[in-house]
Amino acid sequence: MIDHIGIKVADFDRAKAFYDEALAPLGARLLMMVPVEYTGGVKVGGYGRDRPVYWLHEEGGTGEQKHIAFAAATRAEVDAFHRVALAAGGRDNGAPGLRPHYHPDYYGAFVFDPDGNNVEAVCHAPA
Repeated sequence: MIDHIGIKVADFDRAKAFYDEALAPLGARLLMMVPVEYTGGVKVGGYGRDRPVYWLHEEGGTGEQKHIAFAAATRAEVDAFHRVALAAGGRDNGAPGLRPHYHPDYYGAFVFDPDGNNVEAVCHAPA
């Protein structure tokens, strides 16, 4: 249902460094930077697997933090996301594990990104 989503970040380069690492285990990477002549000088970049679907937009203040959940194909990808995101500067907000209160096969992990957004990787496949 959702085609793409974007969030505001206070420091684009810091956020980019975090997401470059954190999204790699999920097979996603920075695919596009919008030329600054189209953004009024603001850094805007899009991440995805085959097309940009997750956009970072640099702004001085980020405002209200968001919750974003990225799909993982396997539970091992969820585990790797959590480990790599923490090593890249994320703060733990929930170790990898089952969340049966959502669904019996819901396996997720949560970190806060450098701007305080609650970023999750989730796998819905059974063990």
